[in-house]
Amino acid sequence: MKKKKIICRCKEITEEEIIEVIKKGITDVDGIKRALGAGMGLCQGKTCSILITKIISQITGVSIKEIKQQTSRAPVRPIPIKIISEL
Repeated sequence: MKKKKIICRCKEITEEEIIEVIKKGITDVDGIKRALGAGMGLCQGKTCSILITKIISQITGVSIKEIKQQTSRAPVRPIPIKIISEL
């Protein structure tokens, strides 16, 4: 049995799942984020977005520099520092 390679540890999304979505035509990090939830865990994509970009590049042949990166946004409402420090 082939061992699955986890790319997004927060959401336990595998390389195989990401490749499947890329082959369906989703070829940017935000698109994969919307399709699979990769990059929506506790790290907010800080760990997996680089790996996802590399996979997109390998599958599509597009340069890493040309691949649209994930859009980061501030929280909808302010979060007190005390709550953040307790994480």
